[in-house]
Amino acid sequence: MPELPEVETVVCELRAAGLRGRQILQARILWPKTLAEPSSARFARDIRGQTIRQLSRRGKFIVCELSNRFTMLIHLRMTGHLELCAPGTRIRRHDRVIFTLDDNRQLHFADARKFGRIWLVRDPELVMGGLGPDPLTIMPRAFAAGLVARKRQLKPLLLDQTFLAGIGNIYADEALWAARLHPQRRADSLTAVKAAGLLSTIRAALRKGIRNLGTTFGNGNTHFVLPRGERGRNQEQLHAYGQTGAPCPRCGTKIRRILVGQRSTHICPRCQRAPR
Repeated sequence: MPELPEVETVVCELRAAGLRGRQILQARILWPKTLAEPSSARFARDIRGQTIRQLSRRGKFIVCELSNRFTMLIHLRMTGHLELCAPGTRIRRHDRVIFTLDDNRQLHFADARKFGRIWLVRDPELVMGGLGPDPLTIMPRAFAAGLVARKRQLKPLLLDQTFLAGIGNIYADEALWAARLHPQRRADSLTAVKAAGLLSTIRAALRKGIRNLGTTFGNGNTHFVLPRGERGRNQEQLHAYGQTGAPCPRCGTKIRRILVGQRSTHICPRCQRAPR
């Protein structure tokens, strides 16, 4: 699933491609269930003629502020991606919604597994109001207080979007490896110094992912790609996630795959000692 760095990269590329200020002439809905709200008929009617005022990210949501007080929210989920296409591009197998812009370019929302969702709402807080703070902007004291207030294991807590919005499996593993913290350690057991260190490694992992244009595994339709078809590069610089059997870059011990909260998790058993 695209995480904060992948979504941030998509938003930055859409801005760079000049989508701000473009008008949406029409939306062709090929898979109505992609639309979480409203109905496909109302979506097509209400989106017509809207101008894209601003593009931003909140957690894993792409936020498109439109004219006339509408906001379009896009969540890519497992396999969704946005692709900018030339005028007249033919419909492809996994296209779910196609937006035609006033410069005749098309913005295709493709989604092989059909888990991605789009909303068109007046009040985006009705959809995103439950999200926690952004890990790149939360104050260290607030982050530490949030850890102390919870008795959960670290990794499931980091994946909880009501605690921090935007972290997923890849960057949780990378941050915990960098912080030398076992993913099953209790959050309220961290000292203030350890909490500050964890926030620092979270931010470093996310910022590296953004610099590397996200993480792309494989070449198929289920893998993350950017709106112009490029692949991310961050997979080439991962230390823990997906590195089962490879030597830990710090100590040489083989990276091990375990399950934490039913999620595949990758650790160095020497650097990340299990809690007693």
